[in-house]
Amino acid sequence: MEYESDERELKAAGAVALGGGRLGFLIRGWEIETRKRSILTSSLVQEWEEKLKTSHLPEMVFGESTLVLKHVSSGIKIHFNAFNALCGWKQEALPPVEVPAAAKWKFRCNPTDQVILDYDYTFTTPYCGAATVENNPESGGDPAKSSCNPRWEDCQEQINIAALAAKEPILFYDEVILYEDELADNGVSLLTVKVRVMASGWFLLLRFWLRVDGVLMRLRDTRMHCTFKEGMEPVILREICWREATFKALSSKGYPADSAAYNDPGVISERLPIVTRKTQKLIFT
Repeated sequence: MEYESDERELKAAGAVALGGGRLGFLIRGWEIETRKRSILTSSLVQEWEEKLKTSHLPEMVFGESTLVLKHVSSGIKIHFNAFNALCGWKQEALPPVEVPAAAKWKFRCNPTDQVILDYDYTFTTPYCGAATVENNPESGGDPAKSSCNPRWEDCQEQINIAALAAKEPILFYDEVILYEDELADNGVSLLTVKVRVMASGWFLLLRFWLRVDGVLMRLRDTRMHCTFKEGMEPVILREICWREATFKALSSKGYPADSAAYNDPGVISERLPIVTRKTQKLIFT
């Protein structure tokens, strides 16, 4: 369901639609755009498999879908796409999650196939998006900044989640699915990125959600926040959090053992213990 922005609130905030068939807005010096396209064609699946050196991809890969946030004057560009996320999956190469013997048959393409899950069939990725600097001469940006190398540096500052929960009007909201797999009807593997824009700044959540029915749940969340400030280089904070728990561990704490109780990661996230968490700031050198 598409989010309908309030024209009066957009105008009051100085937001201008990007136009030209693009979905998004220019606000306070930021171009914020989402693109939602169809899944990869069979020919593109083959091309991606060759590039990634794999014969396995998620069932649904939205290869041309993306979220892009660009600070026009400085050239700072933060973007998210499925290909880079799958590059992260391939490089990390986690050991495969054990599947109950009674469910292994679901992974067969043919009844006579032998099921050998010798790869991370959950497509878990450490991907947190990419940050680059692009120079746009027409915007009056500094050409020297195009050679800068942005990097994320650990910091003590925290994203103010309580402030973000305040009832500030949302000028623009969208969700982009990057890839999805139902694990042969044995759960779900889903990578999405959501963005919301207010008059005070933007906030996004990149979420990898995994549920292997009866076995494991895993959440890898990347949150980013930027507060709009006139005449200043943007300050962008990023929080990365990995949560994980087995069904057995949750059941021992009195939580339901039925997979049907765990359809919404936003609801059950606090039940999952934190594996790692850190906050970082985007630095330019």
